This record gives sequence, C-alpha cells and structure tokens, in this order.
Amino acid sequence: MNHLTIQENEIIRQILSETNRKNIDNISRTDAYFAYFKKNPDIIWSFLASMVSRNGGWNMCDLEGTIFHQLLDPITRKQLFLTYERANWLIFHDVYPQLLLYQYSTKINRPMFHLLPYFNVSAFIQGEWNRYWTESDRYRLTTALIINEQNVIQTPVIDHPVYRKKVFRSIVFSFQDWLHFSCVLFPTRGGEVYGASVNGFRSLSKRIDLGKRLANILFHPRLFPYFFEFAEKTPHTGSRHDYEQYFKNKTTWKTPMLRTSFPIIEHHQHAYKDWSKERRVSPKWFYFPPRHRHNIHLTDWYFAKSNQLQLMLSLHKALNLQNWK
Repeated sequence: MNHLTIQENEIIRQILSETNRKNIDNISRTDAYFAYFKKNPDIIWSFLASMVSRNGGWNMCDLEGTIFHQLLDPITRKQLFLTYERANWLIFHDVYPQLLLYQYSTKINRPMFHLLPYFNVSAFIQGEWNRYWTESDRYRLTTALIINEQNVIQTPVIDHPVYRKKVFRSIVFSFQDWLHFSCVLFPTRGGEVYGASVNGFRSLSKRIDLGKRLANILFHPRLFPYFFEFAEKTPHTGSRHDYEQYFKNKTTWKTPMLRTSFPIIEHHQHAYKDWSKERRVSPKWFYFPPRHRHNIHLTDWYFAKSNQLQLMLSLHKALNLQNWK
C-alpha cells in the first residue's frame, strides 16, 4: 500500500470513528442506514439495509414478547439474541465505512476507493465500488452489496461452531425455518404488510436470493413510496407495535422495545479474512433474476402466523399442565 497523506489518514480516522459511534445497537444501525439513504438516494441498498435491520430488531424483541418468552427458555433466547446482534454488528462494521467513503468521494468528485483496503473489506466489493463510480449501475451495486454482506457473516456467524450447534442446528431454529416464522416484513402506514420468507437460512445462496427478492419488492415503483413513508414517519423501537399500530385488526402479540429489553453488547473483531479470496462468486448470484414463488402481499399471512403462534403457546401450556399433573 502506498504511503498515505495527512488528509487520507484523517479521512480513515473519521470514518472509523463515525462507524463505531453508529454501531452501538440495532436502533442506531437502522437509523444510520436510513439517514444515509436520505442523503445518498442513489445507494438504494442502504434503504434495504435499514428495513431489514428493522426486522432484526423486531426479531430480537419478539424473544422477550408475550409468546416466545413463554415458549423458549432464557438460555435459548439469549443465544438467539446474540446471533442476531452479532450478524447485525458485523455487517454494519463492514459496510458503513464503504458507504461513508463513497459519500466523501461524491463530495470531492473524485473516487477515494484506494482507501478501502484500510477498512478490511473484500477485494470483490472494492472492485464493485470502482465499477459503480464509472457505470452508475445502482442495481448491480445493490446485488454486489447483498452478495458481500451475506458472505461477510457466513464464516463468523453461520458456520461458527457455537452458533451452528446452539442456534442453527437447534430444534427451535429448524421449526422456525420450516414454518417461515423468520420472515422479512415491509409494512405500510395503511396497515398492509409485504415481504418474503427466509427458508433455508443457513444457505448462502438462498440468503442472497432472498436479498434480491426483498430489493425487488422494496423498490417496486408502486410500493416504494409507502415503505419510505412508513420509515420516515415511524421511529424504530424494535417493538412490533411500530407497525401493528397501523393494523385495522389488533393482535394480542405484544413485544417490548429493544432498549428496555437488551443490554449494549461489546463486540470484538477477530482476525480479518477476505472471503472473496476463499470463495468463488457464483454467476447465479449476479445474473439470476429474483423470482417470487409466493405472494408478496403478506397481511393475511401475518395474521394467520400470529394465530398459529397463539395455538402453539396454548398447546405448550396444556402439555406443561399435563406433565405437572
């Protein structure tokens, strides 16, 4: 690497400082992605990241809500929370410096991507930012960022021995995966819900395909204004009340707010490895268009799933009562 100027060293310092400041918890990350999108609307991935991050917050808070709090033991709930939190933190740690460096480049009207290696980001995504600067293909960049971030979490989270054993191979996770309870939802202030299911979460290709499908839904010309309005007018607390407040039918599924439920987690970055030097980029990740096998309008589905969970809880209580007798 070339010797850096005083100005370049200062840019790196400022970007790292701002990334650490915003990478505190799910709320700060979600808000940072959305604020970035409003300043840089050509980087549409940042709005996708904000809306997916909202779902991460809801999933965390569900663990302390009326249903999962009774269905799952405290150790399992803690392990699931730490899994969501670790993946959330790692993605932000990796991508936010990229976003800030692009923003700085647009201000001075000169690409500064030669500084990307100083933030330990993959050679793959470095090439994609340079390509975006010359070609301005925002859809390719969105797909590239989806590919990059899912690869970033593959080894340290999905394949990590502890998470793999205690979370991804657990009965609870298989059950959730099978029933599509892990669903990414995009609500509107009109009380409608759109989205897609995460089925086969451990599969890297399936998560990338999901990301592409979600981007396709989120930026649908007819739907995008409604999703943007929701994000703009609805502060993210992590509680399902954030979107259930707009429903015409009320549910009995209550979840608390994130900051009243969970502590701030101190994360440590392990030795950095460039995933793109170890894994081949599959052509299908880029060139297979997203296909929606299921209806993307999920309002009725959402209420059906809520009822299923209530039924599971009732069965769980009945069986426990039976055992107690």
